[in-house]
Amino acid sequence: MRLLLLADTHVPVRARGLPTPVWEEVERADLVVHAGDWVVPELLDQLLERSSQLLGCYGNNDGAELRRRLPEVATAELAGLRVGVVHETGQKQGRERRMRAAFPDLDLLVFGHSHIPWDSEYEGLRLLNPGSPTDRRRQPACTYLTLRLQEGRVEDLVLHRLPRR
Repeated sequence: MRLLLLADTHVPVRARGLPTPVWEEVERADLVVHAGDWVVPELLDQLLERSSQLLGCYGNNDGAELRRRLPEVATAELAGLRVGVVHETGQKQGRERRMRAAFPDLDLLVFGHSHIPWDSEYEGLRLLNPGSPTDRRRQPACTYLTLRLQEGRVEDLVLHRLPRR
């Protein structure tokens, strides 16, 4: 199962829309995972229309309409893994331990908020943050992640760096 991981798209505040390479990945993905801060529901509608499947949550910059349509935490069983997506996980110090305690039944947690790519593992919980495809902040590039889930494993994880606009 091929996944595209996104977070912190901030459309249309930080960008008018998603970059073309991201839309190309949407078309290839079996599942798009979005870890919040959509900003407007139109992007949710576009992703629902163009993706095979979508798993997403709302973020701190998402208003009432997105909060009505999306959960704070979304979960799914995928290819033998229990997967969750949440926007905020707090400060980086102690993140792995806090998230393991908060989500004892998950194998993989996708999160956002920081705009900083992250990949770590703690006591059987893999934590991934794709960064942002539209707002690099202090990062060298805007980013997103792709990966495959197969037989209970994360495989072929790639951090994609987008060229500056």
